[in-house]
Amino acid sequence: MFDNPDPGARPRAVRPRDAATLILIRRATARTEVLMGRRSAAHRFMPGKYVFPGGRLDAADLRIAHDSDLRPEVLARVALHGGETRARGLARAAIRETFEEAGLVLGRPAGRRLASRAGAWNQFLSLGVEPDLSALTYVARAITPPYRDRRFDTRFFIAEADALAEPPGHARAESGELLELAWFALDDARGLDLPSITRRVLDEIETRAEDPHADRPVPFFRFHRGKPLWDTI
Repeated sequence: MFDNPDPGARPRAVRPRDAATLILIRRATARTEVLMGRRSAAHRFMPGKYVFPGGRLDAADLRIAHDSDLRPEVLARVALHGGETRARGLARAAIRETFEEAGLVLGRPAGRRLASRAGAWNQFLSLGVEPDLSALTYVARAITPPYRDRRFDTRFFIAEADALAEPPGHARAESGELLELAWFALDDARGLDLPSITRRVLDEIETRAEDPHADRPVPFFRFHRGKPLWDTI
């Protein structure tokens, strides 16, 4: 996402779209592992790169009714730019995209029957679960550089694999966007073909190894007047 720009002419910057990513972590012996997959080579945005599950915010993500919520400190940080409704929508987007791309359900048993007109959400809710926003921690934000023809304002969330639900008979939702999904130790992940911003996020995950859900400043990566800017939220 923050790779070096083409030194040639730069057209007017495209407005970034809101997006969200879910970084699932698990501990295997003494190692912290993350779930990543490779984007199709036919994809226009970051083809062939290894990434975490994620994608753009959909309108349905803003409307899903359920009982769980982001923890107060998480909600406050995400809502600083866009408000609480959008903050919750971004968290849901990260959960939905993980279901669509990896078939994994970050959810808990629903206390009532839930449904949605949106296909992916209806499939998710039909499993008898609701998205578990309380399992998420906000760990980074990054805006694609202005010289790219596709730009995203991405919020990165982290959750532990123990929070995943495994409803009987749930099937993987095949999106075709992520291939070769696997768990990688952090050092092994750094050896993959990664977007530069993903490397920075891996560094942030490593600093959180002892307490992934600690309430700490969130790094914010973006460009200002053509130069990279590293800030905190």
